[in-house]
Amino acid sequence: MPTIIELGNIQIRVYPRDHLPPHFHISTPDGEAMILIANLSVLKGRLRRSDLRAALRWAQENRSLIEDAWNNQNGR
Repeated sequence: MPTIIELGNIQIRVYPRDHLPPHFHISTPDGEAMILIANLSVLKGRLRRSDLRAALRWAQENRSLIEDAWNNQNGR
């Protein structure tokens, strides 16, 4: 299952067989973004500022969980 966590209406996901560089997806009813795991920068997409802040705060505190999910889902 690609969803790592749901933070209210925010979903953080890592998809199997996804392309490099290692990244994760943030989805909300209002937008989507791809985030680089290495430095938590936005690769693509747009989100409301408050949703992005909340998701990145969680990601900063749980980066190793996201890295593990990427490695498990993508065989790296």
